[in-house]
Amino acid sequence: MNARVTQSDIARVAGVHNTTVSLALRNSPVIPEATRKRIQSIAEQMGYCPDPALQALVAYRNGRMPNRRQQTLAYVTNWESKWGWREIPNHARCYLAAQNKAAQLGFQLEHFWLGEPGMSERRLSNMLFHRGITGMILASHRRDVESLGGVDWSRFSAVQIGCDPRAPGLHRVMYHHTGAIRLAMKRILAAGYRRVGMIVPSGWNASADQAWSAGFFGEQSRLPASDRVPVLLYAPSQSCSPGPAAGGDHPVAASVLEDWISRYRPEVIVSVASFVLGQLKALGLSVPQDVAYVDLQLDDAGSGLSGVRENSERVGEVAIEVLVGHLQQNLCGVPAIATTTLVDGTWRQGETLPRASRSDWNVEPRRSETHEPGQLTSVP
Repeated sequence: MNARVTQSDIARVAGVHNTTVSLALRNSPVIPEATRKRIQSIAEQMGYCPDPALQALVAYRNGRMPNRRQQTLAYVTNWESKWGWREIPNHARCYLAAQNKAAQLGFQLEHFWLGEPGMSERRLSNMLFHRGITGMILASHRRDVESLGGVDWSRFSAVQIGCDPRAPGLHRVMYHHTGAIRLAMKRILAAGYRRVGMIVPSGWNASADQAWSAGFFGEQSRLPASDRVPVLLYAPSQSCSPGPAAGGDHPVAASVLEDWISRYRPEVIVSVASFVLGQLKALGLSVPQDVAYVDLQLDDAGSGLSGVRENSERVGEVAIEVLVGHLQQNLCGVPAIATTTLVDGTWRQGETLPRASRSDWNVEPRRSETHEPGQLTSVP
């Protein structure tokens, strides 16, 4: 049986100190890149493999040692206002969970806002670097900002929460939007409903890379053509403005909703409470007596709504776990191939999706009103 190759063996072959080998194998920037690559190549040729038991012991010992100085991680947002994103429950829960997870792992999470007076991407980059902050979470960014080109990413280990910004292409942690809508559809169909309609703002859908509509269309394709209700993706001009709803979007206009319902007669509506429930009430429609309802962003356990909870807390925790792993491996810069970690939602059965009674629905749409999966509707 061949003896395990150790770092001391590599050090003898490479002609360097054991500490140099240890740092090089951890990809530490303290060691010149050429030296790192040479040592890593020698280790690979010698068949070196880290000892997982020893790594676990080191992690255990480090975890028990008192932390004299907490390392700071940056939580960088780019919302319209510094703390406006906290008005959205899922964003607020994500941040709080990230804070708690960072503290558990021996880090302090500090919030930075790119909208501060005089702040720029380059200035933020330099400020974090000179403070010794090398770990960064990007979260709660405006949809209209597609890139953060002013940051020197080679200085940082960075992880992004959500789809925005689109560039430079960091590793991402996000809610599994497609999985959530598919979970909702499976529960709806299992309850006996056939004609399912989805209503979401077009910008809200776009901010998730069209994942909401994509998941819906995937499940809808299994239904007979006569049961396929076009998705109502409404534009800002088709909304009303009593105040911001989820993500700054507004509820669908009652007239738009009324026209869509009367035309397509859905048995159940899939949406977010702030987008439709008030408007359904304004139209004199009761949930679930007149139309059943499933929420895609369930918030309050006591609301009585059926739907999918986003588990934003877990999104924040996983983002920190991924970032700390990158810091431990000294993985900096924009990755050649980015990865996305998806966090599943959880179904919660409420009172708005009772078992369907087929005798209550004898609606057959006209032949001209049957639709292929993937069709959208825009009500003028």
